[in-house]
Amino acid sequence: MEEIQFVRGEPERRAAEGDVAYLRELGARLADGYEDATRRARTYQEQLARVVRVLALTPGRESLAELMRLVDGKRLPSYPRELASLLAEHQRPADLAAAVFRRPGSWTPYELEACLFHELLLRGVDVHGFPTPSSSHTLSWLPVRRRDFEAGARFPIRTLDGGMGGSGTAMPTEGRVDPPVPRTTERSALRNAVTVEEHEAILSAPHSGDWGDCGAWVFPLDEALAPERVPALLPALPMPCTDVGATARFEVARRPLDDVWQLLFASASMGGVHAGGVGGAWGRMWAWRSMAALSGAPAGADAEEVERRARETTWFRFEADSGWFCNEVAADFGIAALSPDRRRLAVLAATDTD
Repeated sequence: MEEIQFVRGEPERRAAEGDVAYLRELGARLADGYEDATRRARTYQEQLARVVRVLALTPGRESLAELMRLVDGKRLPSYPRELASLLAEHQRPADLAAAVFRRPGSWTPYELEACLFHELLLRGVDVHGFPTPSSSHTLSWLPVRRRDFEAGARFPIRTLDGGMGGSGTAMPTEGRVDPPVPRTTERSALRNAVTVEEHEAILSAPHSGDWGDCGAWVFPLDEALAPERVPALLPALPMPCTDVGATARFEVARRPLDDVWQLLFASASMGGVHAGGVGGAWGRMWAWRSMAALSGAPAGADAEEVERRARETTWFRFEADSGWFCNEVAADFGIAALSPDRRRLAVLAATDTD
């Protein structure tokens, strides 16, 4: 504003005098100044993020100490979820324990501590002795010990320039139970009964990962359904993602819980084709939330109850050459979950494209 003469009350006075041309000229100068300031602020933000990234990805106590001095002194406008992921990826747990968690007189962001705890836990670090997230933090709902189906979680491979790469979502070859062709083109009489709350919860993982499109369906069953009947039923369900006709590709595989959880986690933590994801800690949170809703866990269930139901659920993955999927390599996936009592079939489908 120092470069543009702006006196409080001047616009109103000029308008009252009928000098609206002055207001247009002032507005044009302010718009130009705003555009320039925004461009400069974006440059500062990008360069600051690069400096923080380089410090975080440079292993060693010295770089870590300097990073935390910067965090303490400037209260950076950085994204603590990403910073936690970077630190867990390249710094020694012992150094992080001393430099980050609850240091006297420091200003370690509340979110950074909580995210870093779960980032380390997922990487197999013995977090015994590390402070757990406060009970008031959303992440405190998660188990404070890694479950067996979470072992082997995939993480992005990142560079100093900001690039990252991760794993795709290709269908596994194991457990294949593809329905024979030609398939019936008659649609099932089952009706989607998903509630707004269920829909939102089932889609937690792909929504948080900013996938291009995703959908959720829940089909109550009149009687218990044998898992062996699910592959033939899936193509007939009234969903756009399964509308493929009698002979088009429709692949189904019966999968263990760890494969499904890993897929949900990757879709949230690493995101879609052009998304950066939400990192490991929140990726874990949203993967558990999707898993809970798919398995039919009641609202408000704790992690122990969700895990029990998830282990008793029968899980399937599927892909299809329908018009709903983009049908690009590693950018489509479908999950079907048959509840423990076999009277509820929940489906999640997600797709993305270059």
